[in-house]
Amino acid sequence: MEYYAEWRLRGDRYSDGFGNGITLSSSESVQGMEKISEDENVTIFRGKKGHLLKVYHEPRQGVTFCRTVFENPTEEIAALELLSSVAIRGLRADRMHRASSWWSAEGKLLSQELTELNMEPSWANHGFRIAKFGQLGSMPVRGWFPFLALEDSGTGRFVGLQLYCASSWQMEVFRNRPEISVQAGLADRDYGSWWKEILPGESFATPMAVVAEGASLQEVCDKLVKAQQPRIAPADRDMPVIFNEWCTTWGNPNMENLQRIASRLEGTGVKYLVIDAGWYKSPEYDNWFNAAGDWNPSRELFPGGNIGAAADMIRSHGLIPGLWFEMENVGTEARAYQDTDLLLTRDGFPVSVGARRFRDMRMRENWDFLDQKMLRLLKENGFGYLKVDYNECIGAGVDGAESYGEGLRQAVCASQDYFRHIAAELPELVIENCSSGGHRLEPSMMALVSQASFSDAHEALSIPLIAANLHRLIRPEQSQIWAVLRADADEHRINFVLTSAFLGRLCLSGDVDRLPPERWQQALLAIRLYAQVRHIIRDGFTDVIESTVRDYSQPEGYQIVRRTLGDEALLIAHTYAGGENPPVEKWMDGYREIRRFGSPLDGALRGAVIWCRR
Repeated sequence: MEYYAEWRLRGDRYSDGFGNGITLSSSESVQGMEKISEDENVTIFRGKKGHLLKVYHEPRQGVTFCRTVFENPTEEIAALELLSSVAIRGLRADRMHRASSWWSAEGKLLSQELTELNMEPSWANHGFRIAKFGQLGSMPVRGWFPFLALEDSGTGRFVGLQLYCASSWQMEVFRNRPEISVQAGLADRDYGSWWKEILPGESFATPMAVVAEGASLQEVCDKLVKAQQPRIAPADRDMPVIFNEWCTTWGNPNMENLQRIASRLEGTGVKYLVIDAGWYKSPEYDNWFNAAGDWNPSRELFPGGNIGAAADMIRSHGLIPGLWFEMENVGTEARAYQDTDLLLTRDGFPVSVGARRFRDMRMRENWDFLDQKMLRLLKENGFGYLKVDYNECIGAGVDGAESYGEGLRQAVCASQDYFRHIAAELPELVIENCSSGGHRLEPSMMALVSQASFSDAHEALSIPLIAANLHRLIRPEQSQIWAVLRADADEHRINFVLTSAFLGRLCLSGDVDRLPPERWQQALLAIRLYAQVRHIIRDGFTDVIESTVRDYSQPEGYQIVRRTLGDEALLIAHTYAGGENPPVEKWMDGYREIRRFGSPLDGALRGAVIWCRR
C-alpha cells in the first residue's frame, strides 16, 4: 500500500468515471502531481502549479501517525476544496467495518462485504465505486465514529484508521479497478461546505489520522485505541469510582440531598461526588435546562447562592466535589442568549437549534466570560472535577471564514483551545467530556480530558452493549459508565448495572441513600473488586466481544467480553431473554477463576464479572 494525498485545487478538472458530485478524489490536482522525495516518515509531492504536499506517515507505537501539510510557495492564492489527512492506495480488501452511532446507541459495529455495497469493479475497470460517509457539525460521532477497518479475508490482514477531528469529517473508500483506495479528513466542499484559501508563502496542516495493521479486527482496534494519548489528571490515574447525582436528583441538587449522598459514600472507595445540571435554577427561569449560560449558583438550592458550602461539605466526607457546566452553549432563557454579537451565526443569523445557541469560542470575550463565571467559581470553591456537557450540534457551518466548513473548523478548534486553557489554569482538575452522553467521543477531544460519558443510556438495558462497543474506539480507562442503583431493584438488576460498569469507569448514581442494606452491600463488594481489577481494564487487550444481541431497544441473547493482561483475564457477561447460560467456559479455557461477582447467568437480565489467572 502507498501513502499519498487526495486534494483538489479550485479550477482543476474533476475526475472522470462518473464520480463528479459524489467525490472530489482523483481530480486533476492528484493526477498532475509528482513525487519529489520519500523517506520513512514523509513523502513530498509537487503539484503542477508548484504547490507542495508533505504527506507525513510516521511509524510510532506500532501504528502510523498521518497528516498532510499543504504549502503554497507560489505568488497566487491557492483555494483548496479537498485535502486528506490520510490517503492510501493499492489496498486489497473485500470487507469493511464501521462503527455507527446515535444518541444512546453509540458505536454499534456494522460489518459489510464490499459486494453487499455493490463495489465490485466493473467489467472494464471504469466507473467509480464509492462508499463515502462522515458527519457534519460539532458532534463528531453523530451517525458514525471517525473509524474504518478494511479486511482482506484471503490473507487475513486488516488495515484500520481513526481520524482525530471534532468538526465535520469524511471517510471515503473508492475503486475503479481491483485495488482499493481510501482517504479520510475534513469534510470537503461537496460534502461539508469546506474550502480553504492559502495565501502565498503560507501553509495549512490537516487534522491527524492514525493507521494500524493487524491480523484481526480486535488487534487493529486495540492498536488504534492505545495510540490515543489522553490528558489524565493526577487524581484520576488510578481510575477511582465516581458518583454523579444526576439520576438521583434529576436537576434538583440541594444541600439536603447532597448531604445524604455524601454521608453514604464516605469511606466506601468512591472518590468524586459530581453535582450535575440544575445547580443554577432560579424562580426567574421557567425551565432550568433552558437557562444554561449565565452560571449563577441557585439561591433556592444553596442558601445565599453559596455553592461553596456544598463543596466544603462534600470535602468534609473525604470526597472530591465536581460540577457540571455546558460552557460552549447558551439556553433560550439565559441573558447570554441575546448577546448575539458573541454567538455563532450563519448567513448573519444566530445559529439557533432547539433551546440552544452557541458561543463563538474564537472571540476573547467568551473566554473572559467563562474565566470569570466558570474557572473562578471552580477555583474559589475548591472543585476538583469539571463535567463539560454539550447538548446540541452547530450543524454544517458558520460565518467568519472563507467557507462555512472552515468557519466551523475554526470554531471547534477554538473550543478545544479553551479546554487546554482550563487544564493550564487548573492542572489538577479532572475534566469529563460529555455531549448528551457520547456525541464527542473522538480522539482529539478525548486527548483533552481524563474521562468521558460513554452514553446517555442511564438505565437502558443496552448499557453493556454500548460499553463493549466503545472498547474498539476509546480507552476503557476513559469510558465512564452509568451504574444507576434503584431502591426497588432486585439483586439481579443491581448486579446487572454494577457489572456493566466493569467495561470502563464505574460511575454510580441513583438511590444510594435509600438502598436496602443488602443491596448497598452488593455495591460495596463491586467497588472492592473494581479496585482489584482496574489494571486489567486500564492496560489490557479486549480480545473477545461475542454478542448475539441485534436489537438494542428489545435485546435478546447474551454478550461476553474478555479483556486480558499478561496471565490475567477479566470476563464480563450479560444475558437477556433467550440468552441464558452463555458459553462463558469457552473463554475461560486455560484460566482458573480467582473471584466472581454478580448473578448466576441462568436467566434474563443477569450480569457477572469473573477474574481469572492462568
